[in-house]
Amino acid sequence: MRLSDCHNVEDFRRLARKRLPAPVFHYIDGAADDEVTLRRNTEAFEDCDLVPNVLAGFEEIDMRTTVMGREIAMPLFLSPTALQRLFHWQGERAVAATAEKFGTWFGISSLATVSIEEIGANYSCPKMFQLYVHKDKGLNHMMIERCKLAKFDALTLTVDTIVGGNRERCLRTGFTSPPKITPRSFLSYAAKPGWGLNYLFREKFELPNLSTHLAEGSSVALSIGDYFSTMLDQSLDWNAAEAIRAEWGGEFCLKGVMSVEDAKRAADIGATAIMVSNHGGRQLDGSRSPFDQIAEIADAVGDRIEIICDGGVRRGTHVLKALSAGATAASGGRMYLYALAAAGQPGVERAIGQLRAEIERDMKLMGVSGVGELDRDNLRWR
Repeated sequence: MRLSDCHNVEDFRRLARKRLPAPVFHYIDGAADDEVTLRRNTEAFEDCDLVPNVLAGFEEIDMRTTVMGREIAMPLFLSPTALQRLFHWQGERAVAATAEKFGTWFGISSLATVSIEEIGANYSCPKMFQLYVHKDKGLNHMMIERCKLAKFDALTLTVDTIVGGNRERCLRTGFTSPPKITPRSFLSYAAKPGWGLNYLFREKFELPNLSTHLAEGSSVALSIGDYFSTMLDQSLDWNAAEAIRAEWGGEFCLKGVMSVEDAKRAADIGATAIMVSNHGGRQLDGSRSPFDQIAEIADAVGDRIEIICDGGVRRGTHVLKALSAGATAASGGRMYLYALAAAGQPGVERAIGQLRAEIERDMKLMGVSGVGELDRDNLRWR
């Protein structure tokens, strides 16, 4: 299977599986417990149908929208995800370059493998930093200050990871950051020599936004579940979130909001946006999908805060359904991570280019010339 054979997210997933050692692939692909929520994140879109209008009489469409004060060329962006240079040696650099090419937001995680400073200096597209609040308050303050100096456009506070989810695939494969090769996993890594050569002989793996304060994750191997459960601040509350917003002083987003009440509180503390997200099904299994929640959250706070449907997006029609339900934009991680793992920057560009083309084609087929024309009249739930 080659890159040219990849025509959708599932194709990239299959190619990524061929290229990655099993523990690394299953870290991307897996989720918590029985992975019910992981499946539901995409299946939720299939429970809702689009109702198109015809004979609209236009040739050009406008996919532009504004998210957190920055105009983007399409209503889809690339969510922050951790550990990207484990999936391909180009890591966040490939994702940033793709976001810049397509004129949209992207984000890096606190657990990114490229520094805040490098991303800030080299890429002009809108950039968010995903803050995980650690027990080390000095580390939290340092990351915020580094983002200010690097002129990041938004700070995104993750609020659904005070403990790690039960990621059973990672327990079975023994996945850690950095990878720890054991007798049990040796064959999985040995079977992918291309990945191994890149990991061993390109720049040393580390988490540069954390490594000045923490060895865990960079030079001391730890599972992501254990990292969240031992390194992050479990006392994080609304007062702390409001204080972080004030310290940051700019566009502020909460990632992991799923309920109407929490959406209201996010607006009350002055957040610009919320990412309606269940962390890709990696945390609380059995929770609702982001798309399931968009309509009721939009009805409650859509006039007060921007709403981003984060997770489960695999098709352009999924983006249109999210916008029609009341979202400002949609975003996702696996939709580009599989492509990154499959082929680096060319893979990510191909995947995002295909999704962009789908959004454009599907808007024409829906009979709308701009994203602002999408509303509930376009939808029917089964």
